[in-house]
Amino acid sequence: MSLSHKKPDPGKLARLHADLARERRERETSYRGRALAMFPHICASCGREFEGARLRELTVHHKDHDHTHNPPDGSNWELLCLYCHDHEHEKYLMKGHGGGSRPAETSAPIANPFENLDAKLKLDGTEKQ
Repeated sequence: MSLSHKKPDPGKLARLHADLARERRERETSYRGRALAMFPHICASCGREFEGARLRELTVHHKDHDHTHNPPDGSNWELLCLYCHDHEHEKYLMKGHGGGSRPAETSAPIANPFENLDAKLKLDGTEKQ
């Protein structure tokens, strides 16, 4: 079985190069691109370093949890690895912030094992010794 090598369509190659260039410009101007250019590629929480293909595991965390607040100086950002980023958002939710239903109201227990304990400890008006 032989593989045929066709010459690529020049129009298709030009579109591909244009798309790649556009995506690169968008990436560099996004807050993620700006944060990666601004900060060292180290997780601000656990201290792990990221480079090469593993750089995609480094995320931009908004300190105030508002992803629309992106000051040009990056003061609302910190780079966190995927795990620390998830942990940070879990802590935020545990404090009662963010999406999710209201915390369940506490209800009275179904049974109280100590109910009438005084009466059970007494025998004919005297307490057990």
